Amino acid sequence: MAGSSESIVKRYDGNPILTKNDVPYSVETVHNAGVIKHDGRYVMLFRSHLRNGRSIIGLATSDDGFQFHVHPEPFMTPAREEPFCLYEEFGVEDPRICLVEEEYLITYSAYSRHGVRVALARTTDFKRIDRIALITQADYRNVVIFPCRFDARYARLDRPHSEISPWSIWISFSPDLIHWGDSRVVIKPQPYHWDEMKIGPGATPIRTEKGWLNIFHGVFKTMDGAIYRLGVALHALDDPSQILGVADQWILQPEDPWEVTGHVHNVVFTCAAVAEEDGSVKIYWGGADTVMCVGTARIDDLIDLCLNRQRPALGN
Repeated sequence: MAGSSESIVKRYDGNPILTKNDVPYSVETVHNAGVIKHDGRYVMLFRSHLRNGRSIIGLATSDDGFQFHVHPEPFMTPAREEPFCLYEEFGVEDPRICLVEEEYLITYSAYSRHGVRVALARTTDFKRIDRIALITQADYRNVVIFPCRFDARYARLDRPHSEISPWSIWISFSPDLIHWGDSRVVIKPQPYHWDEMKIGPGATPIRTEKGWLNIFHGVFKTMDGAIYRLGVALHALDDPSQILGVADQWILQPEDPWEVTGHVHNVVFTCAAVAEEDGSVKIYWGGADTVMCVGTARIDDLIDLCLNRQRPALGN
């Protein structure tokens, strides 16, 4: 077990790994990227603001998970055909990637004058992409899909944007990826805690021998604005609605200059983590909604935090 929260995640010395200067077309930011391994290479789908303030999704690839090359054209831009056109009018944002049964599922936020909904697309090669459905109503964010089925049903984590059960993580199930239900709240913010304002799913859950590792974000409101940090939770392998533990302490907070200052100050925000064969995990995060960063951690250390240094999943 690592000795302190500061040593849980080791920042890559070459951060930030991707900035707007690395993109061969005009963008103002590079952040909140989904990352996965495909055919032995790392594939990153990153969000960028255009100068009009709206968002598109670009694609970059890497041999080592640290040095990325951006492809010459955006990967996803707002749809031109219904029903997606109406709900992607203002942009597509914050992709998460999940490999399920030989195809990659991509969830992303679709913004329009009607609010934000989450949409689902799929690809097999990151060359062609097919939109499947809009899978939430407004106002939802941060949908991550588990990379397997449970009793023939798909499962996902999401975060309704609501003060009724303030900005909590929920789980839902589906027989077909389109129709979702059997929903229940599984993790709530903790009063006067590092995540007391809101929480939300981050990276696609990672299967471990002891449970599904869920790396999420938590937000704390201060007199100088909100601070976004990362935390971890562990879900039962056979029933991810059962929480085995939520770590009491955060694993990463804004510290480097490009995390403290940027488009949105004091933010580390993850949409991706890639487990490696040596027991480590690469965690990717957007810094201050401006650049992309990466760090590494030991999966066993993260599990230990969940099981041995935990706080209540649903609050006091």
